[in-house]
Amino acid sequence: MARPRKPLLSRERIVEAARVIVDAEGLAAVSTRRLAAELGVSGPSLYNHFRTKDEILEAVADSVSAQVDLSMFDTADGRDWRTALHDWAVSYRAALTLHPNIVPVLARGPGRRPAGLRLADTMFGAMVDAGWPAAQATSIGALMRYFIMGSALGSFAGGFVDDETAYDPSAYPHLGQAHLLADRQQLIDDRAFETGLTALLDGLTLQYEALRHERARTVRGAPRRS
Repeated sequence: MARPRKPLLSRERIVEAARVIVDAEGLAAVSTRRLAAELGVSGPSLYNHFRTKDEILEAVADSVSAQVDLSMFDTADGRDWRTALHDWAVSYRAALTLHPNIVPVLARGPGRRPAGLRLADTMFGAMVDAGWPAAQATSIGALMRYFIMGSALGSFAGGFVDDETAYDPSAYPHLGQAHLLADRQQLIDDRAFETGLTALLDGLTLQYEALRHERARTVRGAPRRS
């Protein structure tokens, strides 16, 4: 009998199957037994590619990090640091919004995950190249990560029920329209993210300009060489 052209199992197939389960049912639904059944293989065959379930989830997380666009940080792209940071944040959130159940794994940090490390390295390098000191570039990376991942962990608008009788006006006099929020969840959440992102970038821009002025004063005050 001729051997199949492609192996029955691969890391990519395992990761894709696990990602489908995580997206649909959450992290707790993933098990090696469940994956083996979904892939039509025996359980031990998974261990030829991954030693543990945690390694599989780490790979799923990295596959999501790989979906984030980094092209805006390319020096040939031409975008200034603020525009690049904005566009990167939008791409990052879009990837997490498609796969919100994997965010708790991503929130642990990149660890040894290649795509996650490439994401952190590229963003940090772009900020340093733009003139940010390394320490502040690190803080910017942490700040953006907190903000983006926090926005993907849940929906503010989706946290309200669509029952107009749910919020007693005597107890909550300012929530008379709150029952309408759930129906407009995506619009409200997108607008909130953009509002917060703009506020963050406005603040960083002020810091950046202050840094430039301080550097200019230092240069002007330096003694001239004879």
